[in-house]
Amino acid sequence: MPTFAAPDGTKLAYHVSGDGAPVVCLPGGPMQSSEYLGELGGLGEHRTLVMLDLRGSGASEVPADTTTYRCDRQVEDVEALRRELGLEQLDLLAHSAGANLAVLYATRYPSRVGKLVLITPSVYAVGLTISSETRLAQARLREGEAWFDTAYRALEAISAGDHAAENWAALAPFSYGRWDAAAQAHHAAEDAQRNDSAAAIYGIEGAYTPHSTRAALATFPAPVLLTAGQYDLGAPPATVASFAALFADATFIEHPAAGHFPWLDDRTAFTAALRDFL
Repeated sequence: MPTFAAPDGTKLAYHVSGDGAPVVCLPGGPMQSSEYLGELGGLGEHRTLVMLDLRGSGASEVPADTTTYRCDRQVEDVEALRRELGLEQLDLLAHSAGANLAVLYATRYPSRVGKLVLITPSVYAVGLTISSETRLAQARLREGEAWFDTAYRALEAISAGDHAAENWAALAPFSYGRWDAAAQAHHAAEDAQRNDSAAAIYGIEGAYTPHSTRAALATFPAPVLLTAGQYDLGAPPATVASFAALFADATFIEHPAAGHFPWLDDRTAFTAALRDFL
């Protein structure tokens, strides 16, 4: 597995698979190993996927200074990877919380991005908010499924301020278009793949400056694709559409009957959308 040195000397790992021009992929979590991305459905059949393990996750080293887990302080890791790959520009893809890092990279190094793909993106970096009412309305799209009553009661409790661990755990089915054996196995692997102490630092105060970020995105020169899953509580389609409107040149796609991981829910349509855009 290839590695390279971040500017502070931390050794970072990345995984290469697929065939074609490279796409650098940033995982979410936050601070989850890139392993959970798999081959992003069938995208590896069309492009070479360069999956970065963020510092302290997957096969990458834990940094000497753990304050460097903060999202904005990892931007230079992405730039170091670009130089490692010898690319004048990179096509950059990010999922969920990784979208915050991708957006910060794009605003700091706009000329270095060829195309930008944000899959079911987190919106903290741009200061958008998702109300409890929006999440509850999203959840009710799943009414009638076997697990719904328990999961919905947990969401209501969280919305009322009860953040007990068992309530968060009960929400898992909402992240997938089908709560089948494959989805359950994918979810079960998350805890071992995520660095929780790093995740607690990733978005702390100072990581984001939404006003200046939004101003930069308004003139961002590269084409952007943002995708949302119809059922996703984490990145509801209406919110992602608002995110897309912040860019000068953005396309928004909603994946029907998909959750937070649309490459698992509709592999063929997801792959086709990304292939065509890239």
